[in-house]
Amino acid sequence: MTTLQHPRHPVLGAVVAVTTSLETVAEANPVFMATEQKAATLLEIARAKAQLAELELRVLATAEDVAAQSAARDVAAWLHHHTHQRPETLRADLRLAEALDRTYGLVAAAMRTGACNPAQAHVIVNALDDLPADLDPEIRAKAEEALVAYAARFDPAQLRRLGRRILDVIAPEVAEAEEGRRLAAEEAHARKKTRLSMRRLGDGTTRITAVVPDAAADRLATNLEAFASPRREDGTRAETGEYLPYDRRLGRAFCQMLETLDPGRLPIHGGDATTVIVTIDIDQLRKEAGIAQIIGGSPITAAQARRLACTAGILPAVLGSDSEVLDLGRKERFFTAAQRRALLLRSATCEAEGCDIPGTWAEAHHWIEWAQGGATDLDNAALLCSHHHHRAHDPEYLHERLPNGDIRFTRRT
Repeated sequence: MTTLQHPRHPVLGAVVAVTTSLETVAEANPVFMATEQKAATLLEIARAKAQLAELELRVLATAEDVAAQSAARDVAAWLHHHTHQRPETLRADLRLAEALDRTYGLVAAAMRTGACNPAQAHVIVNALDDLPADLDPEIRAKAEEALVAYAARFDPAQLRRLGRRILDVIAPEVAEAEEGRRLAAEEAHARKKTRLSMRRLGDGTTRITAVVPDAAADRLATNLEAFASPRREDGTRAETGEYLPYDRRLGRAFCQMLETLDPGRLPIHGGDATTVIVTIDIDQLRKEAGIAQIIGGSPITAAQARRLACTAGILPAVLGSDSEVLDLGRKERFFTAAQRRALLLRSATCEAEGCDIPGTWAEAHHWIEWAQGGATDLDNAALLCSHHHHRAHDPEYLHERLPNGDIRFTRRT
């Protein structure tokens, strides 16, 4: 029986010719090439790679029979088995091949001449696929033409940005309405996806995971940056003097922002403006190592309770031996906005010696602690940044006011 031999197809012949030609220079050393020859060679290789990639995509688009012959899921899976390339790359190439074969002839033609590389082609096709489904075919064709022309001047990242705004260039009268529809759809999607969860890790920390709309994230980032400014010593350096990574600065900034929220501007919660109540036994309060309890929350140290008591919205509830309330901190106990303005007139920065954190970022601190009967007046006030406010309530540190008004901190020995 005579086996019928198919004549070699021109596509296969061309590929074999390329590989055969490359074999002839397998041992050639380019170090001896002239500079202009190296430059020309690199450009020609880039052009040849784009042309060869387009040819591969053209064959991929028609190779369903190759996969069917061995019962492979598709030709990408078949290629992965035989060539050991990354499967996700092959699947992306197959999607691109089908798109070029079915819809985007101009992109394919540009690759065929080497004017558009595979990475650019992926970006262009994705941008065109993202256009409205009901867009006028003539406008869609203009978009493809424009993006292919841009490929001569822009890299994939730049093309991606241009692709997002291509309607602004070719059809501005359509772009505005489409942008409005897109934003409305994104906002509805963001609202549906918005969620926040908190999980106690058991080591004194809680993991907060959130998905929020971009606009809310932008506002949060702006607020946190105000607290985590690189100029702030407490935001950029740990107690050891080492530089803090950006994520740790933001974490500290988030904690400080929560402490400085004005409860009077929050919704009513439990019959009153949202307020955190901290309970502590009077004996515990007087101990440096005492323990307090946030109502509905976690235990904290007495030092932390004393520090929080300087912040509006934190009500210290001091309990006697039978848990009766001896003293429930009043709002009047906290420094008012007018008093803070007066403190800023007295000192434009944190009053700690050598600290230049702006006073507008600082916190009002009771020099004589509220637990010891300290009054909420300017004579008993100190303006301290978050870092030094923590140190003022840290039992490991002593602090004293110098004759020039600065506050000096000294670690206990």
